[in-house]
Amino acid sequence: MSDHHTDQHGGQFETLAIHAGQPADAATGAVVTPIYQVSTYKQDGVGGLRGGYEYSRSANPTRTALEANLAALEGGRRGLAFASGLAAEDCLLRTVLAPGDHVVIPNDAYGGTFRLFSRVVERWGVSWSVADTSDIQAVRAALRPETKVIWVETPSNPLLGVSDIAALAGVARQAGVRLVVDNTFASPYLQQPLALGADVVVHSTTKYMGGHSDVVGGALVTSDATLGDELAYHQNAMGAVAGPFDAWLVMRGIKTLAVRMDRHSANAARVVELLTAHPKVTHVLYPGLPEHPGHEIAAKQMRAFGGMVSFRVAGGEEAAVEVCNRAGLFTLGESLGGVESLIEHPGRMTHASAAGSALEVPADLVRLSVGIESADDLLADLTQALG
Repeated sequence: MSDHHTDQHGGQFETLAIHAGQPADAATGAVVTPIYQVSTYKQDGVGGLRGGYEYSRSANPTRTALEANLAALEGGRRGLAFASGLAAEDCLLRTVLAPGDHVVIPNDAYGGTFRLFSRVVERWGVSWSVADTSDIQAVRAALRPETKVIWVETPSNPLLGVSDIAALAGVARQAGVRLVVDNTFASPYLQQPLALGADVVVHSTTKYMGGHSDVVGGALVTSDATLGDELAYHQNAMGAVAGPFDAWLVMRGIKTLAVRMDRHSANAARVVELLTAHPKVTHVLYPGLPEHPGHEIAAKQMRAFGGMVSFRVAGGEEAAVEVCNRAGLFTLGESLGGVESLIEHPGRMTHASAAGSALEVPADLVRLSVGIESADDLLADLTQALG
């Protein structure tokens, strides 16, 4: 896996996470960006903006700091913060697509993303088709003359599929389409899609970026200045922006992202070791396993393998549900990426909207978001939950 790297902004990741976009406050010297809980700003004469701020939907100093930080961490030129990950996706799609356009989406995508395409965007005249994005030929075969976007999650939710970002970027360039990568599971600490050729990175900052299960947010990052301006126009025109307190919470979380992701990954490796040896577990889905079909690609494009683990249990759906219900330290709940460990049944919870579609997940699947508690305590809880 790759070594710690320096960024175009001149610092290593851990330093950028704490400092990028966040100089000491000019008015007070505060070392943490203040929460500018304000809606409007005094203008120096009609049309004369003080510091470029007029109304906090258009821009807010706390959000500006977060957006600069996001751009630095992903090695991009423009970062944009939203009220949720789906708000970020919606802004992106309405910026780059028009009626009659087509999108290739993964056969293993977040249920909310699938719902956005199948129930919302489709009604606007945009078509979509499903492809296994870990299979380059399958993606090529799914392209149409009207295709404008290839959408990728890697690692994917909830089956932990791995797609070769650099190879897909080549396919996208050849076809004249944009490659969008949802980097939520990896975070920019583990993976930087823009450096591998992606056009836009999407995040639910609710997850690892915030890291404490106390904020909902989303982000877009791009290196394309023109596209960045277009996204910013739509962000303001549509209005689903991150509020100042939410932006501040995400920035607070990002400061410890590197150390948290190291611990998430280390704990997940211990969990995977237990699960692979357990007689009631039939399959373990984790990119760090040598037998995972995407292991070599993940090792090439990721710093470590992350904190998300899925597994299938003997006994089918009811057995999987019982494992979720018996867990104690692993909290039964949706979402992921917080310091506390979570367990869920994707078929009945996060991916219920994909039931009956090409994205339907196995009924015997359990998904873990492995937190940063004591690994020994986590293993003990899983052992009793599996019975």
